[in-house]
Amino acid sequence: MRLAMIGLGRMGMNMARRLLAHGHEVAAYNRSPEKTRELASQGAAAAFSLEEVVDQLTPPRVVWIMLPAGPVVDEHVERLSRLLSPGDILVDGGNTYYKDDLRREALVASRGIRYMDAGVSGGIWGLEKGYCLMMGGSREVYDYLEPILRALAPEEGCIYCGGSGAGHFVKMIHNGIEYAMMQAYAEGLELIDASPYGEGIHYRELCHAWNRGSVIRSWLLELAERAFAADPGLSGIKGYVDDSGEGRWTVQQAVESGVSAPLIALSLFERFRSRKEDTFSNRVLAALRREFGGHAVKTADQV
Repeated sequence: MRLAMIGLGRMGMNMARRLLAHGHEVAAYNRSPEKTRELASQGAAAAFSLEEVVDQLTPPRVVWIMLPAGPVVDEHVERLSRLLSPGDILVDGGNTYYKDDLRREALVASRGIRYMDAGVSGGIWGLEKGYCLMMGGSREVYDYLEPILRALAPEEGCIYCGGSGAGHFVKMIHNGIEYAMMQAYAEGLELIDASPYGEGIHYRELCHAWNRGSVIRSWLLELAERAFAADPGLSGIKGYVDDSGEGRWTVQQAVESGVSAPLIALSLFERFRSRKEDTFSNRVLAALRREFGGHAVKTADQV
């Protein structure tokens, strides 16, 4: 199939590369043209305006947006809704708040354009291993996009979640769970580090052993093993743990739904605390975010 990828950051660039590797045709657009040219050198068709994006596609056009959540998505949805034609498909694959999907879907539907929200997980490893996709919107559109989704996801790694907003809602909860899992690993490793046995433990070896049959084995532990292999004490980074919004939205949803979610809430608050206290557990959290998502970390010499 032929589609456009708008936004060639850490996720969008590699998703486009994976689509190209699976035989799909990609029209690439990024606000900074250098990334567009880079992907064009790898087989994509370069577009240097949204008008060019639309001109390079044939109806029903498929445009996939991979942009940071917030006003920039609103801007692109508004502009594209005026350029696309009835029957075309607009997919938002960024980390959007699901309530924004409801508003945007209503806007584009009023102009005959079909809208899908895609929760995408896989980080910087998705190019190699594939992306877990959580899709919301029309089932008919989901079925039409199946060749694209099958190329992006590993086997059985894509799920239709329901109507508009469902994909991003499920991805929001996914990220809330991720916060709590990371926090548990970080606290456990700090308990070991603070004990009389901490000096004798090699954390890379420990994470490796835990991943061999232990009930707490996971991909996060594999990434922790990588981080400790590169920096055994994580002394090169500060324990400053940022958050990109999904944890806050998950806690807000827990309040709105009257659902007790203390672990997720506390893991979010611990991230806030990390911006004042440089602890070993927070260095573990920062290292894990860097390993799976390529998120920036503060180095030990940064204030």
